[in-house]
Order: sequence, then C-alpha cells, then structure tokens
Amino acid sequence: MRQPDEILELILNIAKEDENIRAVLMTGSRANPDSPVDKYQDFDIVYFVKEVAPYWDNMEWIEDKFGKPALIQKPESMKLIPPDGDGNYMYLMLFPDGNRIDLQITANTYEDDGEPAILLLDKDGTFPTIDVKGDFWYVQKPDQKLFSDCCNEFHWCLNNVAKGIARDELSYAMKQFNECVRDMLVQMLIWYVGMQHDFSVSAGKEGKYFKKLLPADIYEKFMKTYSDADYEHLWDAAFTMLYLFGEVARYVAEALQFTYDAEEEKGIENYMKQVKSGNLEY
Repeated sequence: MRQPDEILELILNIAKEDENIRAVLMTGSRANPDSPVDKYQDFDIVYFVKEVAPYWDNMEWIEDKFGKPALIQKPESMKLIPPDGDGNYMYLMLFPDGNRIDLQITANTYEDDGEPAILLLDKDGTFPTIDVKGDFWYVQKPDQKLFSDCCNEFHWCLNNVAKGIARDELSYAMKQFNECVRDMLVQMLIWYVGMQHDFSVSAGKEGKYFKKLLPADIYEKFMKTYSDADYEHLWDAAFTMLYLFGEVARYVAEALQFTYDAEEEKGIENYMKQVKSGNLEY
C-alpha cells in the first residue's frame, strides 16, 4: 500500500504538469486535525480548473495519470442516482493497493462551507485564505422544535415497524427500523453526547465515535438495537430502541429545559405491545 506522501505527490505532480489545473484543495478527514488517522482514510481532493470538459468521463486520462482503479464510481455519469448537474465532475476511485481518492474537478470558485480544508497548490496566488478548522461534525445544540420533531418522527415511524413485522414484510420493517427510526435515535444520541461534553466535541458522521464517547451502559443498549431477520429478535431490538430513546431524550430535555412528550411514547409503546401480542381485532 502506497504511503500518504506518495499519493499526495502523485496528486500534486499531475496538477503541476497540467496548465488547466490552477489549484488543489484537500478536504475530508485528512484535512481535519481532530480526525483519527488510519490507513482507511480517503484522499478527498478538488482540482480547480479553467475548463472541466477535458476531464469529463475521461477514463483514458484517469488511467494514464492515476493508474487503473480496481473500482470506480462516476456520479455525474450515473442514471440510478440522479447527478447533481452542477457542472462539476467527480471520480470516486479505489485502487488495487487499497488507497482511495475522491477527485472532484470544478471550474467554480471556492466557497467556504465550514468543512476543514487544506490548500495544497495555488498556481495563481489568488486562492482565498483558509482558516484551519476542527471537526466539521461538532454537535450543534437543538431548539425545542427540532427536539420535539425528532421525538415525534421516532415514535411515529415505530408504528410502521410493528405493522411490517405483523404482516411478515421483512424488507419494509427493516427499512423503517434501520433508516427512519434509527436515524432519529442516532440524532438523539448525538445531542446526548453534546450535552455530556458541553457541545465541544464531535460524534463523527453518523455517530461513528459513539463507542468512545457514550457511557458504556448506553453504548451496550445501543448495540442491542441491531437485529437479525428473526422477528422475535427484531421486536426485542425495537423495544430496546424505544426505551433507550426515552432515556436519552429525557436527559437531553432536562438538561436543555425542554418538554418531552411522555404520552406520545406511551402511545406507541401500547400500540407495539398490542400488535406483538395479536390483540388488535376488528
């Protein structure tokens, strides 16, 4: 596996030899001083160019300059996932040695969106100054409305999980559980982490740092919210998730002096128990 300095040298040499490429920016975890360093980090690179057209879906250029990827995705050339259509072109490249380069090519000017970034090359000396930033994913304090909406979405979508199990619709139940419901649990746990650390820490994208930031008992309960395809196990996970959400939501509500709707929680708990026991009858 090539070392990071070798990859960066490759990226910069390609840019230096190409008159059309005027600046190079690195974003993502490698530009974030707060991000853990490991061999799985992507190289998130932006080439600022005079014209994008020469690089548009140009695999000959990619393979000549970077080598042949083991796997590649070109979002702007895809139909299944509608492209952004913003005039930029992106190559997501995984190479045989395990290195990954996500290369964006743009003719737009740089706009600071708050994400950590490092300027690697500026041929014209006109690139805007970039302040060194910490983690882009620092927990942001919610307001009452955002908190209540999260609680409502969590509780509401659990009814779809219950119906999906009752109807033996596994894929539907799992999608509702692991996307709609879980997303709200993850959000509440992120706020919980924020409260625990005075909103001066990042939980990482999708809460990827939960294991090191959450109390051990909370993290253990969180792990138990993951289920296999056995419906009894899914029911157990759903009730574990319900009670875990209530526990952390009450903590966040008390700490931020919010109102938590316990009646809403009781309503979905009773419904789930009715469906699980088969007591709903016409």
